[in-house]
Amino acid sequence: MGHAVGDVLGLAAGVAVSPLPIVAIILVLATPRGRLNGPLFVLGWVLGLAALGAIMLAVGGTGGASTHKHPATWVGALKLALGALLALFGARQWRRRPHDTSQAQLPKWMAAIDRFTPVKILGLGLLLSAANLKNAPLTIAAGVSISSAGLPVPQQIGTFAIFVVIASLGVLAPLVVYLSMGERAESILGDWRDRAARHSAAVMAVLLFVLGLKLLGDGISILAA
Repeated sequence: MGHAVGDVLGLAAGVAVSPLPIVAIILVLATPRGRLNGPLFVLGWVLGLAALGAIMLAVGGTGGASTHKHPATWVGALKLALGALLALFGARQWRRRPHDTSQAQLPKWMAAIDRFTPVKILGLGLLLSAANLKNAPLTIAAGVSISSAGLPVPQQIGTFAIFVVIASLGVLAPLVVYLSMGERAESILGDWRDRAARHSAAVMAVLLFVLGLKLLGDGISILAA
């Protein structure tokens, strides 16, 4: 189990460092119902990761992801494909990043967050974890890595739970600051929001490329073995 946890720590950290979801939850916390909407967003985020992980653990279990505690060939092929996809998207994101960070713009839908209903906030958290260009492939890769480690089901679930906790630190941090820092939270979160907005494109590009290379290496290693 320790080996499996070590294998997914980097993937979990990659999910946690997600500028767009961090900006989104800060904007959610700034709404009049921030104390309700913030936890709902985090709940949706966790549900999205858990759903993807459950699917991959189930597929890995029925699809023979492990042969004598060694990842099956299809696991290597999947990691290779996910790695190539992430690396290509990272290179594309880097070319399209704004060279003047002061001109960086957030998605237009973020301007309407203060009008989102609690159900939409829950759905937003779910989508930003499970349907995110970076987070979905990393979560899928984590699920398949765990399922291919040859662990009993309870240990697989425990390992993925650790992944989810670490992967959620990025959206949990603003919520903790909001709930614990009182009036100081507004200025702290405002600074975090501005920094994340200015550098989100560059950060995403680097993360996508580096993590893509990691998955490419993992896939090649499995296929070569």
